[in-house]
Amino acid sequence: MIYLDNAATTKMSRTAVTAMLPYFDGVCGNPSSLHSAGQAAAEALTDARERIAACLGCTAKEITFTSGGSEADNQAIRSAAAIGARKGKKHIISTKIEHHAVLHTLKALEKEGFSVTLLDVDENGLVDPRQVETAITEDTCLVTVMFANNEIGTIEPIAEIGAICRRKGVLFHTDAVQAAGHLHIDAAELNIDLLSLSAHKFHGPKGIGALYARKGVPLATLIEGGAQERGKRAGTENLPAIMGMAAALEEACASMEKNAKKLTLLRDRLIDGLSEIPHSILNGDRTRRLPGNVNFCFEGIEGESLLLLLDDKGIAASSGSACTSGSLDPSHVLLAIGRVHDIAHGSLRLTLSEETTQEEIDFTIAAVKEVVGYLRNMSPVWRDLQSGKRDYIIK
Repeated sequence: MIYLDNAATTKMSRTAVTAMLPYFDGVCGNPSSLHSAGQAAAEALTDARERIAACLGCTAKEITFTSGGSEADNQAIRSAAAIGARKGKKHIISTKIEHHAVLHTLKALEKEGFSVTLLDVDENGLVDPRQVETAITEDTCLVTVMFANNEIGTIEPIAEIGAICRRKGVLFHTDAVQAAGHLHIDAAELNIDLLSLSAHKFHGPKGIGALYARKGVPLATLIEGGAQERGKRAGTENLPAIMGMAAALEEACASMEKNAKKLTLLRDRLIDGLSEIPHSILNGDRTRRLPGNVNFCFEGIEGESLLLLLDDKGIAASSGSACTSGSLDPSHVLLAIGRVHDIAHGSLRLTLSEETTQEEIDFTIAAVKEVVGYLRNMSPVWRDLQSGKRDYIIK
């Protein structure tokens, strides 16, 4: 199997697996227990927190462990909303291309009396920092903009947005689930107040993530029932998963420059190859994108059929976010960058890892060309386009 769905989840690294093993049966105590077994677990927990903090340019006390990126997004946004509400500020700014963990939380907050401004992005998926600044009012309590988009790979101008928010005295949250372990992150340098990440996006285990909250930004408690995570997230910590996350993030950050160089070359080779398919278009910025992300639309076909036929050829791909894979609706991200419904339905996301080879890329290019041609030959829509009964949308 050629696995090209790493934006959905990555294969666990051997480093992460090895780091987890001692904490299943060896260091098995509860970190909250006072006996020596519990204190050994507590020491490991502290060590992991410090190592993760070092990768993010923050302190260990600013890290809270969560079940993943979605929980971290929820806690970050609801915490900022609670801070704002206490000050009589109930306006939040975000973008139309955020992950649903952000958008659905904002929709819930609207029902609780908050107002939300969702900014447009350009045809490459970039938000203009000047739009952010213009949208900020005296009532704004939070700006939340993702670090890099999970579907089209576009990297947002986080440093500029962070600087604007700090100058305006508005909290800034970024969903860095796709960026952590793949792009350099220094939370203090970028003026980030809250940041979410998830281990399974950088070869760590599923079901574990972290939330960075800058010192002085109090977190709201989503899960009641215990004093864990400084009273902000009840429940016995998943120590094996936490140790796996710390090891995976350290490894990813240590190899980041080398991996990015390799992946960028393979990514661009794949983009160039798929661009040879007539009436196709790349989604997202050509260069300001994640090293391993490629997203295309092909006119005249349905993305679901494309995925199934590629799977038959041994290629695992996706049409967008794994969290909405069961939906028949076109991607909200593709619609936001100007793709019409018919085109957005024909999307393909291929996301690479360090294990991807040039041979796999070349095989994938040939396979996609073959499958797109096969599907178009079967399509009455494609026949209408070729006969001139319809006009091509992608020129």
